[in-house]
Amino acid sequence: FFFFFSGSPYQPVIEALTNYPQKRFYNVSKLGGSKYVTLPTLDVLPYSIRVLFESSIRNCDGFLVKETDAMNILDWKTKQNNVEVPFCPARVVLQDFTGIPAMVDFAAMREAVRNAGGDPVKVNPACPTDLTVDHSLQIDFSKCAIQNTPNPGGGESQKPTAKLSPLKVQPRKLPCRGQTGCKGPCSAGDSSRSSGQFSAQIENTPILCPFHLQPVPEPETVLKNQEMEFGRNRERLQFFKWSSKVFKNISIIPPETGMAHQVNLEYLSRVVFEVKDFLYPDSVVGTDSHTTMVNGLGILGWGVGGIETEAVMLGMPVTLTLPEVVGCELTGTASPLATSIDIVLSITKHLRQADVAGKFVEFFGSGVSQLSVADRTTIANMCPEYGAILSFFPVDNVTLKHLKHTGFDKAKLEVMEAYLKAVKLFRNDESSSREPEYSQVVQISLSSIIPYVSGPKRSQDRVAVNNMKSDFQACLNEKTGVKGFQIAVEKQNDIVPVQYEGNEYKLSHGCIVIAAVISCTNNCNPSVMLAAGLLAKKAVEAGLVVKPYIRTSLSPGSGMVTHYLSSSGVLPYLSKLGFEVVGYGCSTCVGNTAPLPEAIRNAIKQGDIIACGVLSGTKNFEGRLCDCVRANYLASPPLVVAYAIAGTVRIDFETEPLGTGFNGKRIYLRDIWPTRKELHTVEEECVISSMFKELKEKMEKGNKRWNSLEAPESALFPWDLKSTYIRCPSFFDKLAKEPVSPQAIENAHVLLYLGDSVTTDHISPAGSIARSSAAAKYLTNKGLTPREFNSYGARRGNDAVMTRGTFANIKLLNKFIGKPAPKTIHFPSGQTLDVFEAAELYQKEGVPVIILAGKKYGLGSSRDWAAKGPFLLGVKAVLAESYEKVHKSQLIGIGIAPLQFLPGENPNTLGLTGREQFSIFFPPELSPGMTLDIKTSTGKVFSVIALFENDVEITLYKYGGSLNFVARRFL
Repeated sequence: FFFFFSGSPYQPVIEALTNYPQKRFYNVSKLGGSKYVTLPTLDVLPYSIRVLFESSIRNCDGFLVKETDAMNILDWKTKQNNVEVPFCPARVVLQDFTGIPAMVDFAAMREAVRNAGGDPVKVNPACPTDLTVDHSLQIDFSKCAIQNTPNPGGGESQKPTAKLSPLKVQPRKLPCRGQTGCKGPCSAGDSSRSSGQFSAQIENTPILCPFHLQPVPEPETVLKNQEMEFGRNRERLQFFKWSSKVFKNISIIPPETGMAHQVNLEYLSRVVFEVKDFLYPDSVVGTDSHTTMVNGLGILGWGVGGIETEAVMLGMPVTLTLPEVVGCELTGTASPLATSIDIVLSITKHLRQADVAGKFVEFFGSGVSQLSVADRTTIANMCPEYGAILSFFPVDNVTLKHLKHTGFDKAKLEVMEAYLKAVKLFRNDESSSREPEYSQVVQISLSSIIPYVSGPKRSQDRVAVNNMKSDFQACLNEKTGVKGFQIAVEKQNDIVPVQYEGNEYKLSHGCIVIAAVISCTNNCNPSVMLAAGLLAKKAVEAGLVVKPYIRTSLSPGSGMVTHYLSSSGVLPYLSKLGFEVVGYGCSTCVGNTAPLPEAIRNAIKQGDIIACGVLSGTKNFEGRLCDCVRANYLASPPLVVAYAIAGTVRIDFETEPLGTGFNGKRIYLRDIWPTRKELHTVEEECVISSMFKELKEKMEKGNKRWNSLEAPESALFPWDLKSTYIRCPSFFDKLAKEPVSPQAIENAHVLLYLGDSVTTDHISPAGSIARSSAAAKYLTNKGLTPREFNSYGARRGNDAVMTRGTFANIKLLNKFIGKPAPKTIHFPSGQTLDVFEAAELYQKEGVPVIILAGKKYGLGSSRDWAAKGPFLLGVKAVLAESYEKVHKSQLIGIGIAPLQFLPGENPNTLGLTGREQFSIFFPPELSPGMTLDIKTSTGKVFSVIALFENDVEITLYKYGGSLNFVARRFL
């Protein structure tokens, strides 16, 4: 660890942790050497800013991180939004598509360092890096949900003792194994209530029949998709396997483990890092937009682009404007009927209205302790919905309790708690504790959050549950339209008797005939499905039942849902009420509902009854569930079960009972609704611990395909010249030990003349490879058929493909062409060509090229190839009216000069056509924000601003970008 406070009155203090003398850490609350001067300022800093401050102290080297940076962070209250500060995260998380080019660059850097006389073995990530291989899954085989064929997600099952063959595509019966209370053979084709569907597989565990909880064969779809993935991506996987063997400080998470953000949250998160008994806060940047989930665990983290990620891997900081921090104060107590999803969506709505875009959000107040870690990570994951950089929940007792259930041992938790309290990063639940000062405070009363349903015809029409009865009455009165059914007043209380299974029932307006619990939109937070299960358990124990004519069903979005419903013991109670697992996939919400009993249909039509469906999906268009069910409501899973028991939507849960239980007792919803404490207990003890145990076993065991995959072990990667997936890029072709002064760009042609708001989607290749594209021509010349092209994402390790895909978007509007097309003009010849073909001709002729653009160049998500691609096309500079900040930094990071027109000027005001040649001259010494002169072939001279904001950016540009800057350090 570096610190550079020489000659300063402030000196970092390294202390031993109380009761753990072998553990050391920087005590950021004390600066001033032996004087131990306490900084009261730290107490009022937001917790998230304290993490930035600790990182700046620990990583201060006088160049990349300076003493002034640390002092600016400490003076956050006056410096917010006014200064740029560096941040060195504790680790990096990569997913497969962004990981492959990063690791290819490291392999190429080893090659370049060896060629320049250095030791290639020294080239390793400087920052601990985790790469998840199977973040992206391409689906080649699937089964229709209406056939009730499970399509879970992947993984290798542990086979039962008796050898079982894979499940065939056609439905077939599996004999019952003689369990007590068996409902009959498990059927893959019968969707009736008396038969069920196989539980989807939890990786590395047997698939369980939901009724018998006995192993059944693995679905053939899973095996086929996994085989295709391994076959299609064998080269990439072998490269990852080689990387895992030869590079230090990197961990490759093998295929069939899970998505990057889930693995990051469930397995990689440390909360407190410990390296050789030295402690510091866990923090992370990642190339996945869901990286922000970890802030729910008190881990500072957000998503960045590929070039920034590589820079961090190489030991460089990310730079950000010292942000405003919005304090979100949670007070009060949530309604007992409000689910986690209600709370999460309500908080999201409030933050969207509070204008928190581009800011940190930090939660405090008495209501925070009511949120489980699952709630917190869901809120943190929804940052894109309200525009915040991140939403931070400081570590507290709820966090520690959660970590205990995820497998952290007691000693580690004790050290963690002691350290976080010592550096003032532990949030005290006591109301007397002092809260930080924030840029602004948004107050949200949890008491104001009430449960809603949506309907009866459109999902955007929300109805408070406590107003449901009166709202439905209003719908009966209203004229036929977006909500109304226009039922005559004298017919609104009509009752139609119907005989069903030997009993008589009475149907009336508002009666429920379909009730479907669907978890596709609720998988990220198990509490809502558990709430449905616990409510069912209490209902059964109280003697409540669901009328048999109601078409009930349970359609989990994945086998994990069935797994935690089984492990928590609530699945049999759901089944008792008729909510049995019918399959895995889109079912009721897309209209895949089994027909209603004929007697019920006839009664509804005979009496012109407004019958209702209630489901926990996402779609409820009129008539979608069934043509005779005109009112459809979206509700949370526990409310679906509650309304099914009640049998009608014309009920006031506060004053009217759901039904009569044992001994004729009237049972109200409040009598059986699970408390949040009950939910959290079951969630932590049954679900979380089980999930983390599964994942840990899976991580340690790996899988047969990955374990048996052969890969080289040489220090240098043996590039296969015939490979179309992995290719050594040319970023280091001009690597030299010493930097050179910036060279003039003389007589450059304009490769593209673009307008405003050119996004990274326009620039960077993504998606499928069009058959008429330059990339397709390249692959065809390599002997591949269109079926074998795969996607740009899969071929990100091949710079030849990615360069040909740069500016290949069919929506690209080049002013030289006048219509959307990935074309441009090669001016020396006058030909209209693909952008790559024109750039290739310019490079052969030794002519540099630049890009002209309007406002907001580089908008959109951060992509490394949006900078790498233009660089390899020979682009030396971009001249635009303004830039998206992150993309501007990426251009510098790859070695392209970002130049900006002076205020009020643009190509039109300067009389530029783009057909001129441009000469740009750099002085021997650059300085931040300096102006440069540009001379055109027509004799026009004008000035532009060189957008280098600090000495670090100037240094990186002089070295030819961050990759070359770091490579030279190994020489």
